[in-house]
Amino acid sequence: MGRQKVLVLYLANSALDAPVVGWSVYDGTGRTLHMAGDDDQPPYRTGLDALKDGWRLFQASQLLPHEKGSEFDLAYLKYEFFFEQIVEVA
Repeated sequence: MGRQKVLVLYLANSALDAPVVGWSVYDGTGRTLHMAGDDDQPPYRTGLDALKDGWRLFQASQLLPHEKGSEFDLAYLKYEFFFEQIVEVA
């Protein structure tokens, strides 16, 4: 039976080859438990590196222009990409 692993990468800009600035990993197999801040280094340098390692991209955030005056707002990470892997479990 296949179980889903989800990787969320926040990139520096909208390009998949941009550097990773934040990330989360969710393991539907139950084999590992990841928590925010449990690693100093991202699992991949870029979103493209995740694709090259077999992760499938299934969602990217909409490209919406910044409102005037909020171009440098750091309250959220705008460029969010969701990847998945299907892992076989017994």
